[in-house]
Amino acid sequence: MVEERLSREDAELVAGLRAGDEAAFRALLQQYGPGLLRVAQMYVSSRAAAEDVVQEAWVGVLRGIDRFEGRSSLKTWLFRIVVNTAKTRGVRDARSVPFSSVEDEGGTVPPDRFFAESERFPGHWSVPPSSWAGVPDERLVADETLAVVRRAIGRLPEAQRTVITLRDVDGFDADEVCNALDLTETNQRVLLHRARARVRAALEEYLG
Repeated sequence: MVEERLSREDAELVAGLRAGDEAAFRALLQQYGPGLLRVAQMYVSSRAAAEDVVQEAWVGVLRGIDRFEGRSSLKTWLFRIVVNTAKTRGVRDARSVPFSSVEDEGGTVPPDRFFAESERFPGHWSVPPSSWAGVPDERLVADETLAVVRRAIGRLPEAQRTVITLRDVDGFDADEVCNALDLTETNQRVLLHRARARVRAALEEYLG
């Protein structure tokens, strides 16, 4: 994992939280609340349970802010607390799976889209990914297309679903995801690749 530096904005928010400034807490809640809820929902069985997780995590934030040493960004620290809280709740609900390594779920693309070992170009694409160059922009961003993406993400295994949500929905960079989820850079990259490949396959099928 790569060490993150505390920004000036983060330092001001931390100082505000330590001083009991309600405005600082509201700013943090507005900025990160929806993302924290999305992540919590990946580990528990219902939105209500996820809301409980986030509420419990906020209590942990307020109780632990004096011990926050700034070794990561405030955002990473917040999401790590929510992930750990959600994992504990998920284990209790018998829904969580180990997250410390990349699960072996087979290939991300059907093997018949590659040339066999006995053919001229073994391992290379026989049916390459489709180009979307001719697809109208309005169709690519249509609500129905976005719904396809959301459903595809929802069907992913937990680890892939969490990584792609943090990277491509919440805008985390690779280092932030590694720190928040306690993943190696390699595992983060593999999980993201597998998740994106499956989402792309769903889009290929939908867009023809």
